[in-house]
Amino acid sequence: MTAPHLDPGRKHDFVFLIEALDSNPNGDPDNGGIPRTDLVTGQGLITDVAIKRKIRNTVALFNAVEKRPGYEIYIEAGTALNSQHERAYHEGGATSKDSAQQWMCKNFFDVRMFGAVMTTGKRERWAGRVQGPVQLGFARTIDPVTPLDVAITRVTPTRVEELAAWNNPQPETKSDKEKKGNAKETEMGSKHIIPYGLYKGTGHFSAPLAAKTGITSDDLAMLWRAFTLMFEHDRAAARTGLSLRALHIFTHDDAFGQVPAHNLTDLVTATRRRDTPARCIDDYTLSDPAAADLPVGVTLTTLARPTASAPA
Repeated sequence: MTAPHLDPGRKHDFVFLIEALDSNPNGDPDNGGIPRTDLVTGQGLITDVAIKRKIRNTVALFNAVEKRPGYEIYIEAGTALNSQHERAYHEGGATSKDSAQQWMCKNFFDVRMFGAVMTTGKRERWAGRVQGPVQLGFARTIDPVTPLDVAITRVTPTRVEELAAWNNPQPETKSDKEKKGNAKETEMGSKHIIPYGLYKGTGHFSAPLAAKTGITSDDLAMLWRAFTLMFEHDRAAARTGLSLRALHIFTHDDAFGQVPAHNLTDLVTATRRRDTPARCIDDYTLSDPAAADLPVGVTLTTLARPTASAPA
């Protein structure tokens, strides 16, 4: 019997908590790479695109080792999108936009799971637009965060000329004097982090859309597996403190749902225990949705759960 959260014929709504400790969970390229924030409330933000990128990377990592057909990634670094959906015609023998779209859904995990707009490039090589059954929202911190710009130094400069000028403290020629102005022994840099943030995000799975793209139980198993491990192989100097702290999946007993999604996602809450700034998950009181009175026809599956919190 298929586990409820693996059934593609049923609607799923899910809630996740992401913890960031001395890290930059999602830098804003239009703002110097500092962690994204809501300018009005000061809450930290992680975009849906950033989360889906980590899921894609994790699925690609699995597939590089396990080599399962149908789990290629469409939106992948170093690969032009036009060349991806043109493969449906060259490799898949597609003769129309519809047959090309079927080939893309069959072969690319992220196309059938998240959807794709494949109407670029040559019109006769289009693969149409796919509306994906999984949609994610922005994750937002429970409390305001404080982005920090931490200065760092490197023991050597970048350019040979800069170090040579530093090592020649008494320039003899005019040219040497000009170079002296660029003398460096070290190089300055910076890292952008937030000291702490607990992010809550939500996602939704549509069974009717899943039927159109061909989602299977194996696909849902892959999605949840990638979700729970997406930070484990994405470590970087400014992302060592990211972790998935909770993943709760509410499964309805039919394809369309028994209650609105917010009735379920609101069951997952985090409340700061004290007036002082939070610096760990134990600074919050977390609700347990398993203890809630779930609506009739809704099943809860928890794939990640915080460890027991310290007493208040």
